Amino acid sequence: MTQWDDLGRVVVPKEIRRTLRIREGDPLEIFTDREGEIILKKYSPIGELGIFAKQYAESMAQTLGYLVCVTDTDQIIAAAGPGKKDFQEKAITKQLGEVILRREQFQAGSDDKKFTRITAEQPEEFDNQVISPIICEGDAIGSVVILAKEGKKKMGDTEQKLATCAAGFLGRQMEQ
Repeated sequence: MTQWDDLGRVVVPKEIRRTLRIREGDPLEIFTDREGEIILKKYSPIGELGIFAKQYAESMAQTLGYLVCVTDTDQIIAAAGPGKKDFQEKAITKQLGEVILRREQFQAGSDDKKFTRITAEQPEEFDNQVISPIICEGDAIGSVVILAKEGKKKMGDTEQKLATCAAGFLGRQMEQ
């Protein structure tokens, strides 16, 4: 039996929220399938830009020759470039989620303190990164991450500015 709160919202039990990594107050999408089963999905505002984010990431990856990922605060929405199969639709690490919420923007090598693993299964050869948060209407909703494999030249200001530009553009697209 469905329970509703005082504002007419569906009450989702703690066990289900925990399993789906949904905090109390997080927006949900509720669907039904043909058999009448109810499907709960955590709402991802940047997920609405999925195809667009993928095309943007592919363009950047082709230009730079690096792996480019676009994330929301839970998973990788789009990945393009060398090694993309290791990252597509994977959950992001808690560490990256915290970087996004703190709105940190940086470039780091694997020997730097700021170096952040993007996914739990991230291959070791990705040892250089640029991270830029995506901000929409004042909220940190995701990030643009550029990853380089070992042996590639160290990333610098150019890659940082490209990630910042991509994050700014995606954030503005979400505002429309």
